[in-house]
Amino acid sequence: MTTPSGTVRQLIREHHAQLTQSERKFAQALLDDYPGAGLSSITQAAANAGVSTPTVARMVQKLGFKGYPAFHAALLGELQAKVSGPEARRAVWAAEAPDSHLLNRFAEAVTQNLRQTFAHVDTAQFDAAAARLASPEGRLYVVGGRITRSLAEYAFTHFQAIRARVTHLTSSSATWPHYVLDMTEGDTLLIFDIRRYEENLLRLAEIAQARGMQVILITDQWSSPIASVAAHTFNCWVEIPSAWDSNIATLSLVEALVAAAQEHRWPEARDRFERLDALFELTRLFRKP
Repeated sequence: MTTPSGTVRQLIREHHAQLTQSERKFAQALLDDYPGAGLSSITQAAANAGVSTPTVARMVQKLGFKGYPAFHAALLGELQAKVSGPEARRAVWAAEAPDSHLLNRFAEAVTQNLRQTFAHVDTAQFDAAAARLASPEGRLYVVGGRITRSLAEYAFTHFQAIRARVTHLTSSSATWPHYVLDMTEGDTLLIFDIRRYEENLLRLAEIAQARGMQVILITDQWSSPIASVAAHTFNCWVEIPSAWDSNIATLSLVEALVAAAQEHRWPEARDRFERLDALFELTRLFRKP
């Protein structure tokens, strides 16, 4: 039996319909305390979830693991990947790097990231998130972290052209209370958070969710803790032969959401584009061809 691809969290979602009621009970206990609930012995994990040991054994096999030790190792690997810094990440790929040129390894990794990212997108969830991002009924707030703030700015620039009432939160969390002051029920928060996850972003998402806002999270394959309060979560594969994670798959997903939101608001978006171009011409910001 080969090791299943994807995180355990994603495997649970993919195989949820095949699980029995007791197996789902353990699965939910694991998701509620992820991945900690699965890092103890099989006996202890089963007792903590209030199910039998055979129940846990059957569930992990349905997820594609040969047994609990392989399941436990997968969770431990996810935990280690979450907390690893640039130096540790470089050590991993440098030790496993093939003899081929870095450009070839990089291209292969990026292609695999794109394939995995889009293969794990739930189309119904994607459509719902795109419709939400396109809706002018509430305000849309966009925010990113230390690395992902550039992605947030990119998303903001495009959504601002598609619809009205879009706000880009500054990278300084000290200014966020000024934005939170105006956040109300029905608004949307588009938030970016990749490993190592930022506590200030989690707190902002919790406050937004408590105010009746809908949180849309774009994160990595291991999933930010913000997923616990997000209405929609999109996991993007980010590993490349580098000390840093890649944003290529993440950017591609953002562009797909932008394109879908644009279609939701067409022809209103087209009219907005035309008026925006007229303003550019008025200010002579761009040279005519």
